[in-house]
Amino acid sequence: MEEYRTHNCGEIRISDVGKKVKIAGWVQTIRDLGGLVFIDVRDQYGITQAVISGESNLVDFVSRIPVESTVTLEGTIRKRDEETYNPNIATGEVEVLIEKIEILGKRTKNLPFEINSNQEVREDLRLQYRFLDLRNEKLKNNLILRAKILQFLRTKMIELGFLEVQTPILTSSSPEGARDYLVPSRLHPGKFYALPQAPQQFKQLLMVSGIDKYFQIAPCFRDEDARADRAPGEFYQLDMEMSFATQEDVFNIIEPVMYETFKTFSNKKISDEPFPRISYKEAMLKYGTDKPDLRNPLIIEDITDIFEKIDLKVFNNKIVRIIATHNVDEQPRSFFEGMTDFAINECKAKGLAWLRVMEDNSLQGPIAKFIDEDARKEILKRTNAKPGSAIFFIAEQKNIVEKLAGQIRDELGKRLGLIDENEFKFCWIIDFPMYEKADDGKLEFSHNPFSMPQGGLEALENKEPLDILAYQYDIVCNGIELSSGAVRNHDINIMLKAFEIAGYSKEHVEEKFGALFNAFQYGAPPHAGIAPGIDRMIMLLTEEPTIREVIAFPLNSKAQDLLMGAPGNVTREQLRDIHIKLDIKE
Repeated sequence: MEEYRTHNCGEIRISDVGKKVKIAGWVQTIRDLGGLVFIDVRDQYGITQAVISGESNLVDFVSRIPVESTVTLEGTIRKRDEETYNPNIATGEVEVLIEKIEILGKRTKNLPFEINSNQEVREDLRLQYRFLDLRNEKLKNNLILRAKILQFLRTKMIELGFLEVQTPILTSSSPEGARDYLVPSRLHPGKFYALPQAPQQFKQLLMVSGIDKYFQIAPCFRDEDARADRAPGEFYQLDMEMSFATQEDVFNIIEPVMYETFKTFSNKKISDEPFPRISYKEAMLKYGTDKPDLRNPLIIEDITDIFEKIDLKVFNNKIVRIIATHNVDEQPRSFFEGMTDFAINECKAKGLAWLRVMEDNSLQGPIAKFIDEDARKEILKRTNAKPGSAIFFIAEQKNIVEKLAGQIRDELGKRLGLIDENEFKFCWIIDFPMYEKADDGKLEFSHNPFSMPQGGLEALENKEPLDILAYQYDIVCNGIELSSGAVRNHDINIMLKAFEIAGYSKEHVEEKFGALFNAFQYGAPPHAGIAPGIDRMIMLLTEEPTIREVIAFPLNSKAQDLLMGAPGNVTREQLRDIHIKLDIKE
């Protein structure tokens, strides 16, 4: 190693003055001041300033080194003049007086963008040259933080008695909520492997096999559309499962892990344990989403019963939800018009009614004349609205009103500055419905199909399917779903009945989930688990706007790897080996 360096570029200090050193790294900047040439050398650990005097025969050579070339240099550490100290870097009190320097890797092409600058660069260009993008300090620090978080999580789980087990990447296709990535088999013509959407079946099989507490940093592969908090293709989760465990057992394990992780890697305030538990039904009513941002204090209220007695055509036969905002008496009319525009243009609502609460507790606004005295008093009572408050009204059908009210709530929180950006607020969403109706009216699983229904087989046989709740839960932070989990269905009879209600025959279950179906007939323990999304956790901790900023080599929003050129074409010979013939119409 000492052929190139004795020290890295972040470790030299004032106590090292007078020592001979070698450092190696990338040339970040060169400053030719006539009599002196300064060169900043950067590696993963930091930056060291080196200098050469005008009397040296190396001046011309050094001044012509292309920035972002790699070099190794040798020299003596000396103290900088105090007026030239750089407090922004750890080595800012010292510099290396160059005696020898050698170019190791010369940059011979123009840079597509500047490194470590405030220059705005198109994301597609950054991803195409990701190896250069990763030289930027911010992105590099994200990767370093990611590595530390992974190590921390792994250590915590081992301390809690969990055994790390790797599960297969090549497996069988099964319906788990997203499209599979398929891999054709060379040895078995016409058959395919699938990349796992999650290690769901494998971790349950580990419970049946007697592994008491399992975990892994698991790669998951889903062919789904990208969004800010979702990476297309590949993502990672802290996958865990416990035998002989209940929902509370999972909460008691994962809550401290999440709390301690965010406490260790952030200076922000974190909501205290235990995290609030909110039923799915309550979340949809009060927040309009099953991923509520609890930093936003606004609450949605249902007043459908009040408007059943009011003759207001646009509200007739609709569910009516309201959101009261307080201390907005100084907001101009343009604020309310702006919210109406947002509702119509961004949320595709038909409109957004609103009222102000005046000093005498009267209501003023476009629909005020339709609100009788009894309705006025009841609205003020339910919302605790007072003079200076404003009330927004959302009226729509059941399957629309919740989402719309949630979008309005979120936007009001942002525009009124109600969200504390220096806080992490966690919550559990519990009691998800076991089933929901699809657009075609058919019943389908609303969450994980392997979940245990509350009430077991009796509930499946005697209750209306849409009234059955499941032991399913999500952990949410600042409006981001970090994880889904469930108590698993380990009873073969309950499993068959649950799938039957969703329209699946016994033969279908055996075909698609054959391993579990078989294993559960050999003595399966009750078990439960969860899988927090690591990429989303790091996105929150780094305050990055998208998940791609915390992944070394992400796909873009169109599921393309612009650096490696994937997906790409393959040869006919390769296709012939795996027994595939393309039928692509131009």
